[in-house]
Amino acid sequence: MNKLYGSANVALADIITDDMTLAVGGFGLCGIPEALIMALRETGCRGLTIASNNAGVDDFGLGLLLATRQVRKMISSYVGENREFERQYLSGELELEFCPQGTLAERLRAGGAGIAAFYTRTGYGTKVAEGKEVREFEGQHYIMERGLAVDVALIKAQTADRAGNLRFAKTARNFNPLAAMAGRVCVAEVEEIVETGEIDPDDVHLPGIFVDRIVVNQTPEKRIEKRTLREAS
Repeated sequence: MNKLYGSANVALADIITDDMTLAVGGFGLCGIPEALIMALRETGCRGLTIASNNAGVDDFGLGLLLATRQVRKMISSYVGENREFERQYLSGELELEFCPQGTLAERLRAGGAGIAAFYTRTGYGTKVAEGKEVREFEGQHYIMERGLAVDVALIKAQTADRAGNLRFAKTARNFNPLAAMAGRVCVAEVEEIVETGEIDPDDVHLPGIFVDRIVVNQTPEKRIEKRTLREAS
């Protein structure tokens, strides 16, 4: 089975529709599938629900989709750094499901593992728990969170082989493997592709069984959100 596609646009052309749910990997601007997000914008599809740790910045990452009003709902942990996100949310144009980072990670993993729901202490007694089942275990209160399976996952890795086995670069691993597991279809953007078997089995961070399509982006922008330098002494 050939998983390699000629471009991000081609890889998404027949799987993206209005009103679908997606999981997008990345943490801030680290390890985000830049080319796939651009291609998603160019589909023109609207009413999207996107599960991602955050929504990029105003002119990069998922912020591009907010600018074109293609996103109906975000399932996120951190919503700072994006003025357009703030504007749309406060004006009622954008729905937000606020989800703690660890809970979001586990919801994606559970969705991929076929686990319908789980209990966690995180969020008990806060707005996060509103409308959710609460149970007591050994004297502690837990809220029930649902596993999160999505229609399509868009992720970013450093290296793929032709079977779809992936290796991520350091902290760019973040939410990417979990998003991939949650997707019924997973598209991976990578910086290089090698022949099957060239990635040492111990270096495979995500098995190819979770990856359906691969696109190569050899020149990602890799922006830094906030460059902090030490003052010269």
